[in-house]
Amino acid sequence: MDMQNFDGVVNAILAVIPNRETDLARLRRLIMAGTYPTITVIGKYNHGKSRLLNELIGHDIFSVADKRETLHLAEHIHQNVSWLDAPGLDADVAAVDDDYAFNAIWTQADIRLFVHSIREGELDAIEHQLLQQLVHDFQSSRRQTLLVLTQIDQMPDQQVLAHIQQSIAHQIPDLNALSVSATRHRQGIEKSKPLLVEKSGIVALQQALEFAISQVPTAREHEKLQLFKDMQQQINQLKVDQEHLQQKLQQTQQQQRQDFDEGLIKVLDKIREDLHPILDISGQDEALVPDSFATMFKNTVGKQQRAKVQIAYSRACIDMNSHLIRHGVVGLPEDQQTRVKSLDTVIVAVLGISVKFREHLHTLFFTDAERQRLQREFAFYFEKSAGREALVEQLNKIEKQLHDIAQAQTALKMLEDAV
Repeated sequence: MDMQNFDGVVNAILAVIPNRETDLARLRRLIMAGTYPTITVIGKYNHGKSRLLNELIGHDIFSVADKRETLHLAEHIHQNVSWLDAPGLDADVAAVDDDYAFNAIWTQADIRLFVHSIREGELDAIEHQLLQQLVHDFQSSRRQTLLVLTQIDQMPDQQVLAHIQQSIAHQIPDLNALSVSATRHRQGIEKSKPLLVEKSGIVALQQALEFAISQVPTAREHEKLQLFKDMQQQINQLKVDQEHLQQKLQQTQQQQRQDFDEGLIKVLDKIREDLHPILDISGQDEALVPDSFATMFKNTVGKQQRAKVQIAYSRACIDMNSHLIRHGVVGLPEDQQTRVKSLDTVIVAVLGISVKFREHLHTLFFTDAERQRLQREFAFYFEKSAGREALVEQLNKIEKQLHDIAQAQTALKMLEDAV
């Protein structure tokens, strides 16, 4: 798999599990890395990291100074091992230096060589926290961390030295710290004093590193399998969660519609029952008798009958509107609204402006065709309500998420096949 295809596959996975960016960067390193194991040397500024590296390699490759020098990743290949000298872990480093250090520790390193100057006493909070994270990481990735206590030659009081070593052992009981002196080792080499070389602790550290390096191929395979397993489990769980939420929302959607439809039927049935006394008349319908000029300002029987019709119709509208409001239908969709706000109601949109005569009431509420129309059009506005559209939007998002999850699963399988 080339780099461009790899980036596309990774982006498909990150779209679903963005919190795995570091793991995917590490996986890229494991899949595309060469055969060289990578040892990252980490620690605070002026704790002797670069000097220690030079002694381990046997050449003055890395810059040694009394001021802060390591501002970026310094890399050197020696005897089929890649050595990285990361920026210091000091609290005042720039953000870009933090990025370099993070990349060196979590993305590139197969082995972490954690350097702490014994003259500084116990591990501080930053060092302690990072070492705990590295110990925890070993449990899943099998990447080893070696804790190295440097500059022991600067501690003339052996009792103080032993006390500090013991305190650090209590701080990080899961790591056996190795105490070294790069200065003694250099002196022993230059003056041909094997005993000084032995007491420097560098030989024991080199042996520990050789063993750790021998474990890198097995650790890499374990880490790849673990990363794939963890990400697959997370994606699968996300799929289960989204499908469960989708099912729950779909059931809510169906139940809401069922409640609306059944409630509307009950309202329309009640309206029919309430209208029977109004519509059940014998003889002439006085409401149909028009007013004359002579009766224009009189309270005639016709006016009384038309008033009864209007009151009955208003009550029917109130019953229907109450049902609509209970189910979140409180207005027309934006594309149907007018400048006359009093007309921007679902009742007006479905029933019209007014009903004057008994035949209108009978047609609206007692004929099957009109009843079906009322149910259909009220249901239309129910589906256009804010709550229902929000529910549809949620379901659409879940559908997209499930589509992205399927793509992520395919992408992760492609990565596995590429290993």
